[in-house]
Amino acid sequence: MPVETEIKFRLDNPADLAGLTLRLPAAGFTLQTPRSFESNVLYDTPDRRMRARTEILRIRSYAGRCLLTHKRLPDAGPGEDTHKHRIETETEISDGEALAQVFLSLGLVPAFRYEKWRSEWSDGAGHCVIDETPIGNYAELEGPGQWIDSAAARLGIDPSRYLTLSYGRLFDLWRQQHRSDAEDLTFAAVAADRDSSPGS
Repeated sequence: MPVETEIKFRLDNPADLAGLTLRLPAAGFTLQTPRSFESNVLYDTPDRRMRARTEILRIRSYAGRCLLTHKRLPDAGPGEDTHKHRIETETEISDGEALAQVFLSLGLVPAFRYEKWRSEWSDGAGHCVIDETPIGNYAELEGPGQWIDSAAARLGIDPSRYLTLSYGRLFDLWRQQHRSDAEDLTFAAVAADRDSSPGS
């Protein structure tokens, strides 16, 4: 089974995002997918059994494509170290709405929604994606572990900046920090929560 290995790192301000975008071509990357809107829905049982097992079942709509993805922890291997490791099974589907209805019929429910604007780059050995999310900008490096460390060095990213958290977990931390009641990581939900917060 294919093992997905990746790390994230935060882009703290617009200059960080612009700087990374300029460094990518110099580091041997070419743009694969221009900045495109991405919408994701995670499905789970009502009592969140999949989340308890650190699994996700996702329907993603991105750049005119619809993808079904299942991720879980590897049976064996390095586990969580400086990189994030998941068994990933992914396939393109033609009708995400029809599949969502099948999930509902099977007793699965939409458990979490998240959105971002994503651009995707590759150097032929791995990928770098830049994600503009409602709670800040992040980049991901995905590929073999040695490649991740080499690519990070080429891009001027110190390993101390590596993150292995999912967007769901990053959202949980953001909600705690901002005392937010937003339930989904969507632009509308986060904006509405900010508008309704004291002092806004």
